[in-house]
This record gives sequence, C-alpha cells and structure tokens, in this order.
Amino acid sequence: MNYRTIFYTLGCVLNIEAAAMVLPLICAFIYGDSSIWSFISSIALCLLFGISLTVKSPKNKTLYSKEAFVTVALSWIVLSIFGAFPFVFSGAIPNFIDALFETVSGFTTTGASILSDIEALPNSLLLWRSFTHWIGGMGVLVFLISILPLSGSNNVHLIRAESTGPAVSKLVPKVKTTAIILYTIYLGITVLEMIFLLFGGMTFFEALNTALATAGTGGFGIKNTSLAEYSPYIQIVVTVFMVLFGVNFSLYYLALCGKVKSALKSHELRAYAGIILIATTLIAFDCRHIFANIGDLIRHSAFQVSSIITTTGFMSSDFDKWPEFSKAILVALMFVGACAGSTGGGIKVSRILILLKSIVKEVKIAAQPRSTHKITIDNRMVEHETVRSVNVFIVSYFTILLCSVLLISLDNLGFTTNVTAVISAINNIGPGLDLVGPTQNFSIYSPFSKIVLSLNMLIGRLEIFPILILFSPYTWKK
Repeated sequence: MNYRTIFYTLGCVLNIEAAAMVLPLICAFIYGDSSIWSFISSIALCLLFGISLTVKSPKNKTLYSKEAFVTVALSWIVLSIFGAFPFVFSGAIPNFIDALFETVSGFTTTGASILSDIEALPNSLLLWRSFTHWIGGMGVLVFLISILPLSGSNNVHLIRAESTGPAVSKLVPKVKTTAIILYTIYLGITVLEMIFLLFGGMTFFEALNTALATAGTGGFGIKNTSLAEYSPYIQIVVTVFMVLFGVNFSLYYLALCGKVKSALKSHELRAYAGIILIATTLIAFDCRHIFANIGDLIRHSAFQVSSIITTTGFMSSDFDKWPEFSKAILVALMFVGACAGSTGGGIKVSRILILLKSIVKEVKIAAQPRSTHKITIDNRMVEHETVRSVNVFIVSYFTILLCSVLLISLDNLGFTTNVTAVISAINNIGPGLDLVGPTQNFSIYSPFSKIVLSLNMLIGRLEIFPILILFSPYTWKK
C-alpha cells in the first residue's frame, strides 16, 4: 500500500477544498453576512492539514486499483468532514452530525437536508451548499487529475474508482486530457444554463446557485419551496438541463468531434429518453385532474420525472400529494437513475439494460440449453466481467438498502418514510415520501440514523465498492 501517495493525495484534496471555499468567502464579503470568519477559519484548517501532507512530494506516485479505491473513499470522507466546518463555525448548523449530513448530502449531490428554513442561511452558506454539488458532480479526484500528475500513468484507476457506471474508459489516450475534456464540457453546460436562467429574470446569485445545483444533479435550492415559486420559463429551462446533465458526457465529446449520429445511436441514451417520455406521459394522464390546464400538467410532470430520474431532487410541485400510481412511478425512477458517466446517481440506465438483457439471455438458454447467446450494447459485446460486476453490484446494492432500512427503523418512524429515505440517500435523490417528502426534511432522524444515511449517500455516489473496501481486512494486508 502506497500510504505516502495516498496521504499526499488527501492533502491535495484539502488544498483544493480550501481554494473552493474562497468563492463563498468572496460572497460573504460582497453581501456582508456573518459567515466571513467561518470560512476564513475553515480555509485555514484545510490548509493547515493540506500543506502539511503535501509539503514533500512522494517519489513513487503510482496508485494501483486497490490503492485508488482507498484514496477515493478517504478523499470523499475527508472532503465532507472539513466541508462541514463552515456550517458549524457560523452557528447555522451547530451540531456537527447535522452539519456533516448536510455536507455529505451536498458533495454526493443528494440534496437531502436537515434544515427547516433554508432561506434563513446567509448567502455565502447557500452558495457553499450549491457549490458542493458542482464539485461532487464530476468528482474532485477527476478535477485533481486535470491539474496535477497525481499518480503517473496509473491515474486511470482513480477515475474508474470515482466515476459512475459499469465500465469506465478514457475519451483520449491520456487520462489527464480526458479529465480536462470532462470538466470543460461540464463547465460549459453549467455556464450555458446560467445564461438561460438570467434571461428568465433570475438574479445573478439565484442563477449561479441553481445552475451549480442542476449541473451536479444535486437539488439544493435557495428557497424553502425549491423551484415551485419560479416562473414556468425557469422550470422548463431547469427541466431541459437536468435531462442534459443526466446524459453520459462521453456522448457530448462524440458530438463535439462531429460524430453526432454515433452519439444519438447510443442504446443507453435512447432508453433514457424513452423512460422519461413514457413516465411523463403516464404521470400526466394520472394527474390530469390535479392541474388547471394542459400546459401546467405537462410541465410539472416532465419536471418531476426529469428531477427524479436524474437524481437532482428539485421540486416544482408537492408530488407527495399526487396519486399513488404517479408516486410509484417516481420511486421506480429513483432506482433507475441517469446514464453512466453523467453526474446523476441511481443504478444507471446502462446497468438496467445489461440486467434485462441478462434475464432475456437466461430465458433463451433455459428454452434452448444448447444455444449460444451474447449480450450486446451499441453493437458491441458486453464482456462477461462487466456482466458479473453488474450482478454483484445489484446484489450488494439491495443488501445494503435492506440493512440500512432495518437500522434506521430503530427510530420507529413510518415504513414509507424509512424506505424512501434510504432509497433517496443511496440513489442520491434528495426528497423521499411521507415525513421526508419534498416539503419536509431529514431532521426527524436520530444522530445514528443520520450517520447511516450519510454512509448511504457516500456508498451511492461512489457506487458501493470504494467505501466497502475500507472495511475489508484484505485491503490492509501486505
């Protein structure tokens, strides 16, 4: 285990986090709010540990697969712990467990909150909440790779450990260039959304926060009503960009390279678009008696479907009051999630496709034992190792979900509340149903349950194994 490089990387993460806190610090100076010294203290704390860990660069910067998983998991834990200090130091969230929950929810792009009055927060803390979404959306290690040669030729392991989906590949031969391309596309679409929001009458501060939260598919709003009180134009713009950020970013790269037809032929993209269209149609039909006109009906249906499948978690209407069929569809979409290689959470559309094709394959083999069948996506055969990893992921996912529901049930809250709270956390959604619905929050849970749910958020964002590997004795054997 290359401990020196692991600690060096953790130091780099803390230095980057200190740099990231400069943005809300500037915001605090501009608005003259009470959090100036909270951010100054937090930045100093990050730099104290960050500089001490990076003062001496390791000679051997190579990280192999196991070390990359450990590095990514520890980086996200350290990032969340230090990211909670501005909330604690400012007194906005004095309880550290609550502050940690809020911060983990931010970085993992979950959007679940323990706050009952979001608008009471200073603007700098509102911006920090939204910015954590943007940082966590593409991944902090991906950003570090784009600016620092962290692990030589083996930094592809870091990208694979932090990125989402059953299989991760480089866009170009150099991993550093791949990371730069990803962040350039990410930043470009974020700025584009912000421009559209400004045209819709949002203030610069509102547009910045909303664009950051949409880009990371996180869903932290700056209003207690999320986006419900904004104009139809704003809601339509956010709907479109939520869908865009749920698309595999490699398809954008293909499109920019002039291969638009190849990008549009993606099976995952077509399935993703099809699910959104079908779910929106079904919910619109089911909710036809709730909304006054067809425009509102389609807009709210499309908004909530897009918000849930991309795991953003914004709200334009209290869907907890919708008919049971519509709520059931939304819960199903929580599991499906967005595309692999996007900023969205959930199981991912590509895994669902592989799982369904595996079922079809097994049925065909059962009917004709001597026949041979292959699983293909985008006219390419899916390797057996990928199919195996998907199966293991699904089993691990539902095992963790069940255990987590049992653990937080010790708080003796309702079944629907507990189940949807865990589904929301592990899929990085934000709102659930009942007592954790879109107009509620997670403050009702005990400190123990909040820790369990925070762990669920990290497990969901890092897709299980980087966190689990920390608890394996095989990880630490020489």
